[in-house]
Amino acid sequence: MSLIRPIFRISLQPWKRLLAAAGGTALLAACTVGPDYVRPTAEVPPVFKEMSGWKTAQPKDTAIRGKWWEIFGDPLLNTLAEQVEISNQNLVAAEAQYRQARAIVHEAQAAYFPTITAGASVTRTNSPVTGGGGVSKSSGTLTQYLLPVDLSWELDVWGRVRRTVEANRANAQASAADLAALRLSSQATLAQDYFQLRTLDAQKQLLDETAANYRRFLDITKNRYASGVASRGDVLVAETQLRTTEAQSIDLGVQRAQLEHAIAVLVGKPAPLFAIPAAPLAATPPAIPAGVPSELLEWRPDIAAAERRVAAANAQIGVAKAAYFPAITLSATGGFEHADLANWLSWPNRFWSLGAAVSETVFDGGLRRAQSDQAWAAYDAEVAAYRQTVLTGFQEVEDNLAALRILEEELHVQDQAVEAARQSVAVTTNQYKAGTASSLDVIVTQAIELNNKRADIAVRGSRMNASVLLIKALGGGWDASRLPSEESFAITGTR
Repeated sequence: MSLIRPIFRISLQPWKRLLAAAGGTALLAACTVGPDYVRPTAEVPPVFKEMSGWKTAQPKDTAIRGKWWEIFGDPLLNTLAEQVEISNQNLVAAEAQYRQARAIVHEAQAAYFPTITAGASVTRTNSPVTGGGGVSKSSGTLTQYLLPVDLSWELDVWGRVRRTVEANRANAQASAADLAALRLSSQATLAQDYFQLRTLDAQKQLLDETAANYRRFLDITKNRYASGVASRGDVLVAETQLRTTEAQSIDLGVQRAQLEHAIAVLVGKPAPLFAIPAAPLAATPPAIPAGVPSELLEWRPDIAAAERRVAAANAQIGVAKAAYFPAITLSATGGFEHADLANWLSWPNRFWSLGAAVSETVFDGGLRRAQSDQAWAAYDAEVAAYRQTVLTGFQEVEDNLAALRILEEELHVQDQAVEAARQSVAVTTNQYKAGTASSLDVIVTQAIELNNKRADIAVRGSRMNASVLLIKALGGGWDASRLPSEESFAITGTR
């Protein structure tokens, strides 16, 4: 212990002098060059054009909060959406990229503090001892023991480090928003694929039921042919209609299998080990509250990410501006040095030195000017990207509000068409049995009925798809308050 205590005694003196020197520049440290960040403006309409007659979000409305997919009331969809959160490999990669961005913030924050290095060395030197007349008579060996502690500290007088930290912190927040946007996109894609798959199940159920009806009609036609009432052509036409419908039913299996495989990838499962039981579409679009356009700027993670990248680009302008000013560096060295190991760490063998340096680039061939111009251009590009993202957000909300409104009107008319086609088939079939209508009349009305029923199912599927896309366009219950705060990037000493 007697050898260790002097080390602490000698190490305090240079640091006190160094801190005193740093205190002389403390007032300058408040100077941070470059523009302070102001959120860029974007043109925001007062209301959505398609909001007429639509439900407006209320402050306590929780319809789109947290697990938004639960508003569809489908237990299997709920289970699959939860698996996207934990098993989707794209999300795992995005989360790792966010952690990388946080580490870059901490890396930049390290420049706030001095760099201290310590080491120990032992050197033995053998050199000839020259006697009279320049003749080497013998040799001498010198052993040198050295224990230095070096400190170097570049003062952040002009705010270069602070602007770098500010830029990296904004980039990390943008990465967090990117993660939220990817999560929302993956879950929305899952819901779209799921409802499309259920739409195909409904189509197949319709085709199978229709094929059964066509099979019965073929039997009737064959019986009429056997009794000489119908022609061989009538039988062939009825059989053609039946086989065509059966082929259409089988053909749906290709698209359904592909959707099932796509869902498997979204939930992080191997396609050969994943299956979804068939069930026709039964869900209807839920009531989705939509707010005013200005709220969309806080609800969408992609808009938040774009805005944070503007902040990062703004801070980089300050970094470029700081290069025009001189760098001030403080340095200190202290330790022990002696030729005798026993006395190496004794107090009289201490040494120390303090120093300060100021360096300024006198000529760089326009490098700093080019870097500053580049930073301003990058900022302008990020502002444009932010405003474009806002415009895209408004477009997506309007698109899907319009889609839901128009599809609801279309479904109402399509339901009437289905009912009219059903009655037409019933009337024509009875006329055919009575001998007052031809088999071709029946087949034509049956084809019209099938087409209208398939169109009806397609409209219902499109409405579900538009509902999912509207929820996604509104941010899926996310808001900018979920971004990591500045305090969360503070260095705490933990990973």
